[in-house]
Amino acid sequence: MGNQVKIGLIQMSCSAKKEVNMTKAVEKIREAASKGAQIICLQELFSSLYFCWEENYDYFSLAEAVPGPTTGLFQDLAKELDVVLIASLFEKRAQGVYHNTTAVIDADGSYLGKYRKHHIPDDPGYYEKFYFAPGDEDYQVFDTKYAKVGVLICWDQWYPEAARITSLKGAEILFYPTAIGWAQSQDDETNRQQYQAWQTVQRGHSVANGVFVVSVNRTGQEGSMNFWGGSFVSDPMGDLLFQAPHHEEMVHVQELDLSRIDEIRVHWPFLRDRRIDSYEPILKRYIDK
Repeated sequence: MGNQVKIGLIQMSCSAKKEVNMTKAVEKIREAASKGAQIICLQELFSSLYFCWEENYDYFSLAEAVPGPTTGLFQDLAKELDVVLIASLFEKRAQGVYHNTTAVIDADGSYLGKYRKHHIPDDPGYYEKFYFAPGDEDYQVFDTKYAKVGVLICWDQWYPEAARITSLKGAEILFYPTAIGWAQSQDDETNRQQYQAWQTVQRGHSVANGVFVVSVNRTGQEGSMNFWGGSFVSDPMGDLLFQAPHHEEMVHVQELDLSRIDEIRVHWPFLRDRRIDSYEPILKRYIDK
């Protein structure tokens, strides 16, 4: 494995027609590959609108097996283009059991596995607990042709524990497929604060763990939500290497130098100095005095 890897971010808007979204996603994957991308990440639930804005039983019909038809299509595409694909899907695990899941496909077309979202929100406009059971398996790292990648999903972004565990398992790059935005009723200052908080906490994961973070968000207006785009890449010092616009679709390819991980960890040895003997209280919901 070389030190240089090119990652592709696909930030796009979605329609109510799955076939239209799938066609667009494939076109943009091809575009990213033509620009040299080796690992390509799509946004959260890219094949549909973000249906979790309401509780509606009809949307369960969007779910599919993982692996299943979409992963099969992407396995062929990955092999053809010699790229790794990271694809967020609505998974039907069994009758009545559904997950928010991301599949990882290697550059030879092999299915490497999946990560099921652990942290499930339940807020106005984000009624995900109605649809998704939380992941009940460990955090995952995938040893792809080009790099060791960890995958976490959207609401997982706010939890340093998830980033830490995934990094400790060997991830060099943390990918976050995402669907987050602003309510149309909000003022500009609230919008600014929310976006900055979202980006800052993830850049903090880069610093604390000495890894690259790639966050890929959707854009466009869906119902009362303006998805804020702003997909970005940060390096192991938290420096911002790229940030997409808020209101435009974007295919971007960013080269990463993986040797920076060792360089930064040698000089900022946060992993070395962890006091793992003192962390047991973190397993409590809250530490009552």
